[in-house]
Amino acid sequence: MELKWLLYVTLLALGVLAAQAHDVDEDNDADDVVDIEDDLDDGIEEVEESKSETSSPPPAPKVTYRPPIPTGEVYFAESFDKGTLDGWVLSRAKKDDTDDEIAKYDGKWEVQDMKDTKLPGDKGLVLVTRAKHHAISSKLSKPFVFDTKPLIIQYEVNFQNGIECGGAYVKLLSKTPELNLDQFHDKTPYTIMFGPDKCGEDYKLHFIFRHKNPKTGKYEEKHAKRPDADLKSYFTDKKTHLYTLVLNPDNSFEILVDQTVVNSGNLLNDMSPPVNPPREIEDPNDQKPEDWDERPKIPDPDAVKPDDWDEDAPAKIEDENAVKPEGWLDDEPEYVADPDAEKPEDWDEDMDGEWEAPQIANPKCEAAPGCGTWQRPMIDNPNYKGKWKPPMIDNVNYQGIWKPRKIPNPDFFEDLEPFKMTPFTAVGLELWSMTSDIFFDNFIICTERAVADDWANDGWGLKKAADGAAEPGVVGQMMAAAEERPWLWVVYILTVALPVFLVVLFCCSGKKQPSAAEYKKTDAPQPDVMDDEKEEEKDKGEKEEEEEEEEANEEKLGNASQEEEEEEEEDDRKHASEEEETVNRSPRNRKPRKD
Repeated sequence: MELKWLLYVTLLALGVLAAQAHDVDEDNDADDVVDIEDDLDDGIEEVEESKSETSSPPPAPKVTYRPPIPTGEVYFAESFDKGTLDGWVLSRAKKDDTDDEIAKYDGKWEVQDMKDTKLPGDKGLVLVTRAKHHAISSKLSKPFVFDTKPLIIQYEVNFQNGIECGGAYVKLLSKTPELNLDQFHDKTPYTIMFGPDKCGEDYKLHFIFRHKNPKTGKYEEKHAKRPDADLKSYFTDKKTHLYTLVLNPDNSFEILVDQTVVNSGNLLNDMSPPVNPPREIEDPNDQKPEDWDERPKIPDPDAVKPDDWDEDAPAKIEDENAVKPEGWLDDEPEYVADPDAEKPEDWDEDMDGEWEAPQIANPKCEAAPGCGTWQRPMIDNPNYKGKWKPPMIDNVNYQGIWKPRKIPNPDFFEDLEPFKMTPFTAVGLELWSMTSDIFFDNFIICTERAVADDWANDGWGLKKAADGAAEPGVVGQMMAAAEERPWLWVVYILTVALPVFLVVLFCCSGKKQPSAAEYKKTDAPQPDVMDDEKEEEKDKGEKEEEEEEEEANEEKLGNASQEEEEEEEEDDRKHASEEEETVNRSPRNRKPRKD
């Protein structure tokens, strides 16, 4: 019991210590000191010293930035570390069917350092303005032709201010004679659109390609299925994320975020609408016959309403057994005019009509069971059956749900190589955003996975390493949070102390003989140690004597049993000899006498 109270006192002391630390932070002039037992002072000082030591973590290792360099053949690579928009073309186009005030692509682009950057010198392309149309593009070193090599496009995005409604996707602009980057707009033909997009609570990661119908020559957008992964954190955590699209000649594709696959599939099976139309379609000229019966159940035509079925019986009737409660005030209304109400001074009876005091509950009815005209309560009518309907039976003429017949699709075609898309020759960003300061960096378009991975490690990998080095560990984060909110110290202490307290409570709750130190501390009378030793020796001697007696008894029992066995054997021998003598004395066994 004393151990339990000691643990209670310890927990209370630690909680008071945390509260005192909170008070000192809020009021430097506080002079109140909590009196704690002497045996806890040293532990408290150690906690305070360790807290002050851990609150100042060692400086994080410095990560030096170096611009990434492609390690193989690339069609496009841009890190913006030159600090200029050289090679990029700002669009001067206008959107069709839009008010002139917002039709222009006059949104601003700049090359800037990222906010709160951990890598000085690392620059990127920033969408600066909000609520405007933005368009910028750049030529590839050579057109990309879809043949026997994969396509890999990769870039980084950081929503520095979060994102309300807007996109950060790229467009791979198709190679056409009409392509003019100076007039890049939303209707400019593209081959692939890829990247994040968000409006409201709809978080998307687009992969769209434009497929050319081999029969009609028209283009149709094909959208990849939505990924199963939760994309919300990529839009809200204000961190730089790496977006990668890998498109293979066997029509397979992978979409990666931060080098982790979040979506994958095949161009033939996982696009909407499908690349290839169905072989058969429903005949648009086919019509359902007039006598086609689609009813699986019908009312039984032979059923007859029972004679005692009363359709006019009400669902509710008055309770005839109900009795008006005693004290019911029949002559008192439930509501009366408020006697304390006064007509407002600005009340105009010509405009507002005759003034009437507001109604309030009748105070006389508060002590009574009720006021006004008493009426019997309504109860369910046991004879109510409702309107009679014949039961439903299976329809013998049921023919199923009618569907038009299938006919060959006149627009059918089969393209087994949708990977072979329209070549593209430029990359562009054509965006509308309600949020500013969207950061883009480290674009690369290539055909080798290793080249893209090296580029990512030298760019995005450095950012990730710098962010990780700058972020404190778990303990550091807990300490920093407690510095801002001192009450968290109480939570930390209870989180550690409570399990320890419970373990000690359950494991050590048994009664123990008080130790000499406890007697000395409490000045309680202590038993004579010599007497205890003598009693122990006496008990030991008695125990040995009992053991010797048990052995002697066992030995006596053994001897007695042996004597009994010998006596039985002796009796058997005597009995056998007597029988033999009796036989010899018998007349038949005597020898004849010789005369």
